[in-house]
Amino acid sequence: MEKANKILKSSFLAIVLLFLFSDIFMYFSVAEGVTPDEARQLRDEVREMFYHAFDGYMEHAFPRDELRPLTCTGEDTLGGYALTLIDSLDTLALFGDRERFAASVEWIGKNIRFDINKTVSVFETTIRILGGLLSAHLIASDYATGMRIPSYENQLLHLSEDLARRLLPAFDTPTGIPFGSVNLLHGVDENESKITSTAGGGTLTLEFGVLSRLTNNPVFEQVTKNAVRGIWARRSKINLVGAHINVFTGGWTQKDAGIGTSIDSFYEYLLKAYLLFGDEEYLYIFQEAYKAAMHYLYNDPWYVEVNMNSAAIVWPLFNSLQAFWPGLQVLAGDIDPAVRTHTAFFSVWKRYGFTPEGFNLATLSVQHGQNSYPLRPELIESTYWLYKATRDSRYLAAGRDMVASLQYGARCPCGYCHILDVESHKQEDHMESFFLAETVKYLWLLFDLAAGSDNLVENGPYYYIFSTEGHLLPATPEISLVSEHCSYFGAFCKNDSMRKRPHLSDISFGSQETKSTGIQNPTRFLSGTISHDSGLIKSVCRGLTYEQKLGISFLAATGRTQTEEPRDHQETGPNPSQSSVVSDLITEHSPSYDIRSDKSVPEHLSSYDTRDDKSVCKSSPGNSKSESSQL
Repeated sequence: MEKANKILKSSFLAIVLLFLFSDIFMYFSVAEGVTPDEARQLRDEVREMFYHAFDGYMEHAFPRDELRPLTCTGEDTLGGYALTLIDSLDTLALFGDRERFAASVEWIGKNIRFDINKTVSVFETTIRILGGLLSAHLIASDYATGMRIPSYENQLLHLSEDLARRLLPAFDTPTGIPFGSVNLLHGVDENESKITSTAGGGTLTLEFGVLSRLTNNPVFEQVTKNAVRGIWARRSKINLVGAHINVFTGGWTQKDAGIGTSIDSFYEYLLKAYLLFGDEEYLYIFQEAYKAAMHYLYNDPWYVEVNMNSAAIVWPLFNSLQAFWPGLQVLAGDIDPAVRTHTAFFSVWKRYGFTPEGFNLATLSVQHGQNSYPLRPELIESTYWLYKATRDSRYLAAGRDMVASLQYGARCPCGYCHILDVESHKQEDHMESFFLAETVKYLWLLFDLAAGSDNLVENGPYYYIFSTEGHLLPATPEISLVSEHCSYFGAFCKNDSMRKRPHLSDISFGSQETKSTGIQNPTRFLSGTISHDSGLIKSVCRGLTYEQKLGISFLAATGRTQTEEPRDHQETGPNPSQSSVVSDLITEHSPSYDIRSDKSVPEHLSSYDTRDDKSVCKSSPGNSKSESSQL
């Protein structure tokens, strides 16, 4: 079976490479370079694209959620609270549009409320609404951004906290992995599905973590970390995760492993949570997950979907959500495979003018039923990151092609339309909010970088981490150094509450919030995810593996810890490049730990003797098991 699987891999990939790469290499060899003057013109054209769509939304759809750009009407798609406006806030700020940014923030602060009888997606609400509010708050409240609003009094932060409290009941599951949907007024419906996607349950850490650090309330950060632990603890023995999981039993209901649909941003948030928060647990999980992905899913330059247990190919398919991966590899410093994969993915765009939702690598055709392009940003996002890392003009040429496709194929009377069929270019009367939050944002950043950037991201006061919705989250001391000790001049020392991690029973939720969200005892959201015997161990424990120190273990479907079996840590992907756009951020957080190395244990933990697995763990003062389980 394994031999047949290898033959299948080599045969279809050879055909795909021969067919597609001949076209794309010829394109890059003859493509005219983009001059700085043309880059400025393209940047201005992308800005006009944004305002064509934004003004169309404000005139014809606001305050409904999204625009119908063909008929110039609006529709409510998420919760009926001006989704597109909230999702667009930090793009307005990035463009330096003080007037509309300030007016939008003021309107939202006065008019948006979340005490409504609406059942919403936890994932979409987090990345679009919560992320949009938090990003705009951080920009509007800070003089250093140049976009501070003098009359602003933290209204968006208050809205963010209220919204997050209303999402908390979704995390009340035996595994800690949240339900996919929750009612903002009544909590989780008794008939709510117990099946959620890996991306849906594992892509909440940035937004909730930022909120915890801004409000000094650790509950938000902890429930999302528990969700990640709950998913990772149920990985296969070869460190792959499936696509869908039962949040009550922990059993996988879809065992296809990949980097695209239903899983994609799980990988993304592991690395970005480390970069923003400096939490080494996320870094360790990312390294293990990334090595497994590169070993079992990567068929240079493509990625396939495999069975999470056997690694047998189940889908030789490129789906459009995979296109974020080269950008993530840039952040991780693995440039060489990112370049090759982007070239392959862009060849599909060149063939159709857009990327279909699915392209079958065995038949070299659009996957049946997956022929649409809903204005997705992922390939554009990776194009921006690769240009930022390499300054190779091919990525500007690719961006120019993308602008042309959008302008001639997707532009509608009031905005930009979904492409219903990439082969016929038939349009659909819908425009997702992420077109303004991400698609045009990454295009604008690409050309602004080439033209001589002067924007908040490239020349602002902080490093910015982009959320999976493209929202700007700054690595400010308040967010990234919240756990630092006040041992040196300039350390962030607002108060000790986050460092000491107060018992959750001491946190006041208030009677009104408790009633409206269905929260009776917030501490229950932190229980049941990892057993106390395998909880987060902060003591100096001789004889424990790094996984055991972090409390990362395999769990059966019932949630009980299984006996761990030895893993082959020699299985790695290709040797990564030594270049990284944010390598200085990584170094700042963990000077002795190289994200690009194959070491499974950081240097500062390497002194622990792991030969005697029966040695006794003696907790250091202030780090008892009971306290550790509260973290």
